[in-house]
Amino acid sequence: MAKIFSVHPDNPQIRRIEEIKSALSSGAVMLYPTDTVYAIGCDLNAKSAVERVRQIKKLANDKPLTFLCPSLSNVATYAFVSDTAYRIMKRLIPGSYTFLLPATKLVPRLVQSPKRKTTGIRVPNHTVCLELLAALGNPIISTSAHLPPDEADNGMIRIDPEIVQSRVELFDRLDKLVDIIVDTGEEPTYEVSTILDMTGDEAVIIRRGLGWEAAAAWV
Repeated sequence: MAKIFSVHPDNPQIRRIEEIKSALSSGAVMLYPTDTVYAIGCDLNAKSAVERVRQIKKLANDKPLTFLCPSLSNVATYAFVSDTAYRIMKRLIPGSYTFLLPATKLVPRLVQSPKRKTTGIRVPNHTVCLELLAALGNPIISTSAHLPPDEADNGMIRIDPEIVQSRVELFDRLDKLVDIIVDTGEEPTYEVSTILDMTGDEAVIIRRGLGWEAAAAWV
């Protein structure tokens, strides 16, 4: 059974943030809200926790995982950011955007795309996420807690907009799979991030999600 931490969405309690940070540092997996969907995540550098996240989502090892960073300068630690990518990202972050970028050696292989050597990175516009990132000092894995219907077979836990009506139900469905649930009182949404592929000479929008119109103006 997961431990639930009630955290104020706008003014997170320092003690709660520290408790969650300590658990993440020890390899905990959490369910938490972001500025898009509720996500399943852990410390990027906690290998066993990353493996558990993959198991929960039934992700093959060739499927890359997105992670959160607190700032553009921090992104540059984990990815190679071209001048073009930098100019676009500076306009869009923090926000509901996932940037596909060439990974540096600091990104664990278990997280990146093995063939392309790329990684997905977000800088969220979400106070609790940013406070957790600041406390932890490491990026946080962020994969949607939503399982599309075509992936929800073979005894897999099914989470989709037609089934999950509230955060309470979402918490109940994942209670036995994660160690921590961060409860800010925010209800689940199913508006995903916009994905921009920035591995080439020009940025390309490969998924239209929240804020894609703003991204299109700069691509």
